[in-house]
Amino acid sequence: MRLSDKDIKKAIQQGLISITPYEDLERIQGVAVDLHLGHEFRVFSGHKIGYVDLAAPADILKKMLDDVMQPAIQLDPHERFMLHPGELVLAVTHESISIPNTLVGWLDGRSSLARLGLMVHVTSHRIDPGWQGQIVLECFNSGKLPLALAPMMKICAINFEQLTSAVEHSYLDRRDAKYKNQQGAVASKINHDQQY
Repeated sequence: MRLSDKDIKKAIQQGLISITPYEDLERIQGVAVDLHLGHEFRVFSGHKIGYVDLAAPADILKKMLDDVMQPAIQLDPHERFMLHPGELVLAVTHESISIPNTLVGWLDGRSSLARLGLMVHVTSHRIDPGWQGQIVLECFNSGKLPLALAPMMKICAINFEQLTSAVEHSYLDRRDAKYKNQQGAVASKINHDQQY
């Protein structure tokens, strides 16, 4: 069952959901809370290697990923990040989110931006129970024109779904949780032997 605006407000006031910084309740509309684009971006430098072998041994894969990711770019509030057609960039929400073991979050793009070709998550839009940290966005321009992304623009929204019971292993409890308390536009950390 998805939480309504009234239930989201109540969960925030009770401290079950934490969104920081959090200015006003007007950001909650219907079943979602608007989130803003942060100041940090990570881009791929595909010219260093020809491909990424996702089935390579962990040490080789880590080196490949280190080779294709450039260091984080920090934008000033007045600057813009130009996302060209067919490009993928990792960005991050301005807000940090914390959700309890009894809820799962779902990230959605904004319809008005999607109509211009902007996707904010390629496939990973689930925010696991027990999550804490900023949310990395996989911004992809599927349109025909470059898109200028501005820090602090409304970029997406998160909604929350009530679970039938608390999960046995929250995200923070999992040994294989690679993005605990994530801050910034963290690159992929593929782990071939994930287990609880």
